[in-house]
Amino acid sequence: MSQPRNRWIIQVVLFIAVAAFIGVSLIPIIGAFNNSQPVGQNTSSSPINSSSSEQKSKLADEIRGYELVLQREPENQAALKGLLQARLQLLSQKGSGEVKPTDIQAVIEPLEKLAKLNPQQSEYAVLLAQAKQQIGDKEGAAQTYRSILVTKPGDLKALQGMVNLQLSQQRPEAAIGLLQETLSTASQANTIQPGSVDVVAVQVLLGSVYALQKNNTQAISLYEQAIKKDPQDFRPVLAKAMLLKEQGKVDEAKSLFDSATALAPAQYKDEINKAAAIPTPTPSASPESTPSPETTSSP
Repeated sequence: MSQPRNRWIIQVVLFIAVAAFIGVSLIPIIGAFNNSQPVGQNTSSSPINSSSSEQKSKLADEIRGYELVLQREPENQAALKGLLQARLQLLSQKGSGEVKPTDIQAVIEPLEKLAKLNPQQSEYAVLLAQAKQQIGDKEGAAQTYRSILVTKPGDLKALQGMVNLQLSQQRPEAAIGLLQETLSTASQANTIQPGSVDVVAVQVLLGSVYALQKNNTQAISLYEQAIKKDPQDFRPVLAKAMLLKEQGKVDEAKSLFDSATALAPAQYKDEINKAAAIPTPTPSASPESTPSPETTSSP
């Protein structure tokens, strides 16, 4: 039972890795919960542990100070942002097993206010949705993403977040439907507000969902449509290369990886080269080291 679920999780992670190259950069709130180093590891000396305790105490003092300000001025955005940052830093001091839902709820509270006060800045709402998903409130997360997409149907952060949520729920058809609808209305949206929907990015996301479903023909078709739409855009070239590599078509993939590297901005080139690398197979035992039947047989 666990193997298919684990395989699905791995596929979602691979999808996110592909999607990251489209230029979407979600603020890593979940990373603050899951990727922090455990505090108090025995590999470090006691002065470092003491320093960590001092930092926690300092952050706790900062949090109390911001809370006092917000008691007087509930909508003071400087205090709300400071409180959010301090609580996130405090979370990052904990090991992943030490973070409790109440800790994340403490982050949700200022995020809800900041999202309400800054409706044009979707980053706060995306962070809010991520935090809700982290505590298991998937419907709340979905509603938050939808609230962004109602007014900004091409918001890539919200689109990627919603698709990731649907994939984690094993609802790929819902993810496909959302992205298809976004593409079908892109022309109208871009007529009203030029550049509001990045069609190539949405095509890459949709192609990656198809690739997860092993619908490689449909995925390749979308990548090629995107390449034809903008031959100078490295993203669909890279996505196609990664899919071909996964299929074992190493030579075709290498040519596309080279093209993607040439087209990509400098900050992506190292990651593309890593994605292009072919793992070195583990060397098998040499014939000389393998005992022969004669040497292993009994007299």
